[in-house]
Amino acid sequence: MDLHTYLRALRQRWWVVLATVMVALGLAGFVTVRATPQYASSVTFFVTSSGQGMTDAYQGSLFLQQRVKSYVDLLSSDRLAQTVAAEERVGLTADEVRSRVSARVEADTVLLSATVTDSDQARALRLTEALAAHFVKLVHSIETPPGAKEPPIKIEVVGGPRVNAEPVSPRPVRNLVLAGVLGLVLGAALSVLRGLTDTTFRDGETLQEATSAPLLGSIPYDGHARSNPLIVGTAAQTARAEAMRKLRTNLRFVDAQEPARVIAVTSAVQAEGKSTLACNLAITLAEAGWQVLLVDADLRRPRVAGYLGLGAGAGLTDVLIGEVAVEDVLQPWGDKSLLVLPGGSVPPNPSELLGSKAMADLLLSLRELTDIVIIDTPPLLAFTDGVVVAVQADGALLVARQGKTPSAQTAAAAQALHAVSARVLGCVLNMSKENKIDVEQYRAYRRGAPVETIAATRGEESPAADPVRLPPNHHAVAAMSADNTEELDRVPR
Repeated sequence: MDLHTYLRALRQRWWVVLATVMVALGLAGFVTVRATPQYASSVTFFVTSSGQGMTDAYQGSLFLQQRVKSYVDLLSSDRLAQTVAAEERVGLTADEVRSRVSARVEADTVLLSATVTDSDQARALRLTEALAAHFVKLVHSIETPPGAKEPPIKIEVVGGPRVNAEPVSPRPVRNLVLAGVLGLVLGAALSVLRGLTDTTFRDGETLQEATSAPLLGSIPYDGHARSNPLIVGTAAQTARAEAMRKLRTNLRFVDAQEPARVIAVTSAVQAEGKSTLACNLAITLAEAGWQVLLVDADLRRPRVAGYLGLGAGAGLTDVLIGEVAVEDVLQPWGDKSLLVLPGGSVPPNPSELLGSKAMADLLLSLRELTDIVIIDTPPLLAFTDGVVVAVQADGALLVARQGKTPSAQTAAAAQALHAVSARVLGCVLNMSKENKIDVEQYRAYRRGAPVETIAATRGEESPAADPVRLPPNHHAVAAMSADNTEELDRVPR
């Protein structure tokens, strides 16, 4: 992965970084509020010797520096802790005294600092005072040779004891800044890691590479698609509807020398929105004046009739087994030049029916009946039905859902079509994340000067608005069962 890929992963999953930072700040704030304030009291000792002369002074300095290092351990020793704990004003055990004391040596000096940390400010000061007094006595006792009155080493208190007015712990600003930085780093790492392990499609470029087919359209996710899956009425004036019109244009001119009249719409797996896309593609083609026939060839789970609000009954299955004529089961939809051939009964052998001579003869007759035939087929990886139909059609349109369809599965679906020499017209990235710039430009253009304003400048009366004409059965779309809505699930962000 190059730098551009890392930045794209961060941009696509910025919310992971934000959430991680917020969680880190929340935890740091909680710990800071719940923590007991700790106060520090310190004292500084100066260690010297009674040696005389330059040579003695140099040797004495080296001796004292070595000696001071051992005094660090002596400040937290059991003997000194027991002596300090024996004082009534301290009120602590020897172990508690020892746990509160820390010491360090100033680099290249004979200065020794001791720090006492306690939740009680006054007790920290008392403990430091007792520690300083007893430490001087302890060193005097240990360093005095037998029979001598004075030790060769002398320790004096040169700083403190004093206690800080502000607690040394917790430190809210430091804790929050540190938590924010750690959260930012962790969030960025999680985003990049998710990008490395994410095998789903995030853009049309990767979809083209996986399918080796041109990208004919990118249909943005629409939150209202669950209740209004078809681009009719108010839904016809949305970015999703405009994207479908772009797909219609690209599809008609994908091969001007050999235009496709029978188009199979399929996908690698279920819940990618292929049935809804097939319905909307048929609607947009009919809006352009074409005579369109929409065939539901998903004989295992026919859904086209449910989406379009048509009554269940005889359909493709009944035509293929010879029980009815195709003219008897075709249903017109709305006021557009759109005919629908529902799936009909669910047969026990869908693959055999779709690959039969009856299906081939039916497609030949449908070519003469209409301008364009759109066929909704089952997922390619689950069943062979889609491949069988794609071979008989003029071409296949492969649908993949952004953020859900694994690239390996879509690539396998494309390979299945190429293996039987089926013509892949192109691919469609469905339920993609909206490009905010494109959406704003679309809305801004639609918010241009209204007809009333233009008419007023000419001194004319504004024409009455032409109401949108909905199909007579459009209310049935909102009553779709829960089983028919899995293709409209929200895209993962």
